Amino acid sequence: MMSLIFWLLAAVLGIATVLPLLRLRHWFVRGLDFPRLQLLIMIGITIVSAALLSMGNLSLPVLWWMLMIACLLAQCWWIWPNSTLHKTEVPGANDALRASGQRLSLITSNVLQTNRDATTLVQQIEQLRPDVVITLESDAWWETQLNAALTAYPHRVACALDNQYGLHIFSRLPLDNERIEYLVEPDVPSASAHVLLSDNTRVHLHVVHPRPPAPGENTSSVERDVELLVLAREIETLDVPVIVTGDLNDVAWSRTTRLFRRVSRLLDVRTGRGMFNTFNADYWFARWPLDHVFVSSHFRVGKIQRLEHIGSDHFPMYVELLLTAPGNIDAPEALKPSEHDLIQDTLKTPEAQQSETPRL
Repeated sequence: MMSLIFWLLAAVLGIATVLPLLRLRHWFVRGLDFPRLQLLIMIGITIVSAALLSMGNLSLPVLWWMLMIACLLAQCWWIWPNSTLHKTEVPGANDALRASGQRLSLITSNVLQTNRDATTLVQQIEQLRPDVVITLESDAWWETQLNAALTAYPHRVACALDNQYGLHIFSRLPLDNERIEYLVEPDVPSASAHVLLSDNTRVHLHVVHPRPPAPGENTSSVERDVELLVLAREIETLDVPVIVTGDLNDVAWSRTTRLFRRVSRLLDVRTGRGMFNTFNADYWFARWPLDHVFVSSHFRVGKIQRLEHIGSDHFPMYVELLLTAPGNIDAPEALKPSEHDLIQDTLKTPEAQQSETPRL
């Protein structure tokens, strides 16, 4: 009986490990990209439990052990770049750069549209005084509250919606070329603007919040994947400072996000610094990194911090960046031929063709 239980556990954990490797875009399959840390812990507990019970009367064949160890190593391979054991992808800022470099700090926060406590977020903003504040799921109520509270942020991009996809940008620094676009879905906006630093350097800022593959949202990940790839294609030829941030409704280690980074040539400020799991803020045992900051090689990281609970199901993120000349930073790996095929397959799917024509 005990052997059967362990075989069932191995089957479930094995399927959960293998399914995300397929190109299937159904929400259930893509949803298994998210809890890799939780699956890793479950696999580890299963292996340790089997080892302890094997000292008694439990006997499992070599095949079982090989399967479980393979699952363990596979999960480790996917998530270890987002551990402190990995080399940082974006170097930290040294003292000289801190003293003389151009600084750009930002808070990005999915506020949860139904959350009616703006005070906590405003207090965090007043304490950290970032240059740019980005909110997602911000509706007309949030716009009214933040417009009144953030008087030190006169430069703004607003798109208040009541469908959980509103977004706002509040900036101390001047903004130029502000745009609200609907890259794929007619009711899911993205925003972009040029942030003008004190030396007139323009930083291209892009804010995205694609619809997730989930019940009640989208039955597949196509729209999310297409939106990220369309944005990546827009960015890939730029040779200027670029920041992409927002709730991507995807984890850093998924195939889609990795492909987005390879196409766009952007770097992940998290890599080598930790996971900084931002969702779900209400359940410590079910958290993964959904809110991201990707940057071009023009930046160094001064600070990265997950902020305290604000009443939302997401934690806000604070990042301080220092601008410098592009250095010899290891860029994301070159695209493989199979990934070129994957891009074309994604952009040519019937769901993508039925979506609104992308506007670049």
